[in-house]
Amino acid sequence: MADNDWKKRLGVVYSTNPDFKYTEEAAEEPDTLEPSKQRLIVRIDRSGRAGKQVTLVQGFVGTQEDLAALGKTLKVKCGVGGSAKDGEITIQGDLRDKVTALLLQMGYNAKRGN
Repeated sequence: MADNDWKKRLGVVYSTNPDFKYTEEAAEEPDTLEPSKQRLIVRIDRSGRAGKQVTLVQGFVGTQEDLAALGKTLKVKCGVGGSAKDGEITIQGDLRDKVTALLLQMGYNAKRGN
């Protein structure tokens, strides 16, 4: 059933060749930079969240696993929930100062935004 996932093939022209197999090109994840070379911006955001404040950590360059591990560490140390996806970490609440201090303590080049 996984070979017949038509949503991944939208926009592909039909082939009359009976032996044709559609192949996808996998996007390569960048290697994770060491913490001192990362430039992270810690800012607050309310848009699209019904007025609730969240702290965003943007600018992470690395694999999805390393992003998730950093997000989990920040969530545990702050004692709140959040998520880590699409190159940014979301922490619930206005914790800009605490998150910036934690990132600097871990060796990241972090800067507090707005």
